[in-house]
Amino acid sequence: MDLETDTDPETGIDTFPEQLADALVGVQRLIRRRVRAEMPDARLRGAEVELLRLVTAHPGIRISEAAKKLGLAGNSVSTLVNQLARDGWLVRETDPADRRAALLLPTPAAETRLADWRGRRAELVRQQVSRLDDTDREALRAALPALRRLTDTLREEDA
Repeated sequence: MDLETDTDPETGIDTFPEQLADALVGVQRLIRRRVRAEMPDARLRGAEVELLRLVTAHPGIRISEAAKKLGLAGNSVSTLVNQLARDGWLVRETDPADRRAALLLPTPAAETRLADWRGRRAELVRQQVSRLDDTDREALRAALPALRRLTDTLREEDA
């Protein structure tokens, strides 16, 4: 591997995209695993947490819109909604503008759980970042705008 160019000398392929994706996935997986182990309530699957986050950020979102934003089939989101409603995390209300549609709202328990999750996640990352040297901390800080733009371009392609 040529460290100057991130190009595999045998194939000539730029390995930077794969290295970046692997690093991001690895960090996310480890954070999720560590925080999940500390959570007092029953575990929620990744898709359930994504839906709860979306509904908390957009209270009153319709199932069809949630499915589109999450890139999931409507029936998959309906199944998730049913499970989360049964477990007390979501409320499904009839849309007054279209009685056939449902609006999704987080319960206070869901809002509390997500706030707890965010707090635990932030503390874990804070602790781990504090263990890095100044150069690495500054490199991570400098990379944030580019990572946000990468997120935006990925989101735009999903729209």
